[in-house]
Amino acid sequence: MRTIKLSLVLLLFTAAAGLLRAQAYQVGHMQVTYTDPARGGRSIQTEIYYPAATAGTAVPLSAGNFPVIVFGHGFVMTWDAYQNFWADLVPKGYILAFPRTEGNFSPNHGEFGKDLAFLITKLQSEGSDPASAFYGHVAATSAVMGHSMGGGSAFLAAENNSGITTMISFAAANTTPSAITAAANITVPTLVFSGENDCVAPPGQHQVPMYDSLASACKTFISIKGAAHCEFAEYNFNCSFGQSTCSPGPSISGAEQKDVVSDFLDLWLDYYLKNDNASAAYFNDSLSASPRINYSQACPGMTATGLNERPLFNVIKVFPNPAHGTVTLSISTQVEQEALLKIVDLPGRTVYEKKISIRGNSGNTQTEEQLDLSGLSPGIYLLELSAGGRRQAEKLLVTE
Repeated sequence: MRTIKLSLVLLLFTAAAGLLRAQAYQVGHMQVTYTDPARGGRSIQTEIYYPAATAGTAVPLSAGNFPVIVFGHGFVMTWDAYQNFWADLVPKGYILAFPRTEGNFSPNHGEFGKDLAFLITKLQSEGSDPASAFYGHVAATSAVMGHSMGGGSAFLAAENNSGITTMISFAAANTTPSAITAAANITVPTLVFSGENDCVAPPGQHQVPMYDSLASACKTFISIKGAAHCEFAEYNFNCSFGQSTCSPGPSISGAEQKDVVSDFLDLWLDYYLKNDNASAAYFNDSLSASPRINYSQACPGMTATGLNERPLFNVIKVFPNPAHGTVTLSISTQVEQEALLKIVDLPGRTVYEKKISIRGNSGNTQTEEQLDLSGLSPGIYLLELSAGGRRQAEKLLVTE
């Protein structure tokens, strides 16, 4: 009889509980056109799906703060090809935004990457804007994701961008400018999905060199056995036609491919965007136990036996917040460690940086740091604390 790891058994119970929790949120939807003043007023028409008490268009958001995920579409593909993602993730408490830009036959990859990065910043600011429908509903964490061209553009969005918590790509295609080159400047945790039978963007020419070039402290590469390029999304004529002209084709069904993605993606997001520590162990157990994938990983802090080796900030508090002048940062942790403190503005620029020593023991000793913010302009910032490959962030509002 096959022996099943205890943690995998727990995962089944956790997954079942997750399905029950998923029923708490319905899917709300709205279309918003944002304007980026930094690029001459560029318009970015965006489809947004979000947790709501009742399903529908322009319905109110449910109570709570939700992480933001911005998703880039594939070449000549439309946002509605990615219903599998919003149908899975919105009920679990995520906001998903899909820019509709660069959908023609001559897309500008660089601008598309900037659109993805801009939407992360914009939606974060919407959470602090009393005039926005998202006011009070946006968490500090965020992810940029994308498929095919959008996957490569996600690399461009994440390059040198500390305002993004994590990046995930699906069958990413190299772009112009090069996503492979951009990967060397990406330090956020990154998950790269690849299809073993992808003939549109073959892994050896696209996703593998992207993964190898990443400077991320934690990165994971998942190759789904028998999977192809287009089946990361719902059916799309343009993608399917292009895939039909090359080989090999898929040897598993699209439903099977999406099921594998969901198994790993949900755990990764819960860990990095919701600080669900148990998901790290389940993620790695699944990597080693799943017969449906091959994988590579360089992620020393994300252990299959738990997070005992991983620095853990149990509580981070900033007060007063909103702030003016001096604020106090209070950190509770069980692990004594050196950490890097940064304050980052919404465009992703570091405006304050300091190394601090954090005391820690089994009693959750608190460390307090006094921060002088008198040199900062009024606005919204992210206060980031990082150590050992983990990064946590809190919103900080600086007033006049």
